[in-house]
Amino acid sequence: MKLAFSSNAYLNFTIDEATRRIAGLGYRGIEILADVPHAWPAGLLEVQKDHLRHCIAENALTISNVNAFMMNAVADPRQPYWHPGWTDPDPHYRAIRREHTKRSLRLAREIGAPHVTTEPGGQLMPGQTWESAARIFYEEIMPCLEVAAEVEVPLLIEPEPELLIERFDQYLDFVSRIDSPWIGLNFDIGHAYCVGEDPQDWIETMAPHTKHYHFEDIAATRVHRHLIPGHGAIDFDATLAAIQRTGYDGWITVELYPYIENPDQAASEARDYLLSALERMVR
Repeated sequence: MKLAFSSNAYLNFTIDEATRRIAGLGYRGIEILADVPHAWPAGLLEVQKDHLRHCIAENALTISNVNAFMMNAVADPRQPYWHPGWTDPDPHYRAIRREHTKRSLRLAREIGAPHVTTEPGGQLMPGQTWESAARIFYEEIMPCLEVAAEVEVPLLIEPEPELLIERFDQYLDFVSRIDSPWIGLNFDIGHAYCVGEDPQDWIETMAPHTKHYHFEDIAATRVHRHLIPGHGAIDFDATLAAIQRTGYDGWITVELYPYIENPDQAASEARDYLLSALERMVR
């Protein structure tokens, strides 16, 4: 298992500074935010892509993932992360999400990222049933999976509280409809905890689907607010041990976007805590 940190905690910094700081704190991996101010695909010129690759190489980092979940660039007043959503009743809004995802997949191929994460459908609107929204999500995501196959970059669904796919049984239901090797799971342990699914209880079951992990802590209230590992109630020792038993040797990306006022401190504390937990496993 390898530790990375998401650039979405560094929204107050350029990608140059974010990569420098994340590497300086001892991380060897970085999750690139496919959004402003780091790598909004719709606005990236070739010279900017070259510069992004240069920043990664200069700081001896590896890209753990491209995060195409957030869409701050659109500045949707409803919520800047969830909207435009996959299942919005307005097809024009859905098209913004779909085309952003296609661009993110192509960007991932161009910068050497192993996969792209996306939201698990959108927020259910009044009068919209889960099944009707799932059908819309299917129709919208399938063209993206064609691009994923073309560029050979998997697209990972990340279950999220309050969105269409919150729980793992919903994920399994939805992906059972899809015949593609380019769909997978981004297992966010905090999101699982929020909806009552303690991560250590699901890791083995979801291992065949899991291509990447997001780590953050959550308070005992299970309210969805990302906390520095060790500040909440998630059992990281049990979670890491369960991951180790599956033989997973990929990236664990720490995602602490609420800490944009002091991301260095949050990233440093998270790394220290998780390295201590990993060391306890080998004693």
